[in-house]
Amino acid sequence: MDMLVSLLPIILMFVIFYFLLIRPQQKRQKQVREMQTNLQKGDDIVTIGGMHGKVHAVDESTLILVTVDGTKLTYDRSAVREVKQA
Repeated sequence: MDMLVSLLPIILMFVIFYFLLIRPQQKRQKQVREMQTNLQKGDDIVTIGGMHGKVHAVDESTLILVTVDGTKLTYDRSAVREVKQA
């Protein structure tokens, strides 16, 4: 019984660590993954580098962006940080 009482703080710290750090990070990664798989032609997006553009074409792992000046750039889907809402 004494051993369980001595291990209780360590177990409690692990549980708190899980709920405060690990679980929210997993939820955020899931949301980002869903957003990147649901990209469609015409979406206004921002890349992780700060490039703003509109999706011109979507492939399995890449997409083509059109910038404001009409330049077409190819990016990986994983480079998309967010989809801007109209």
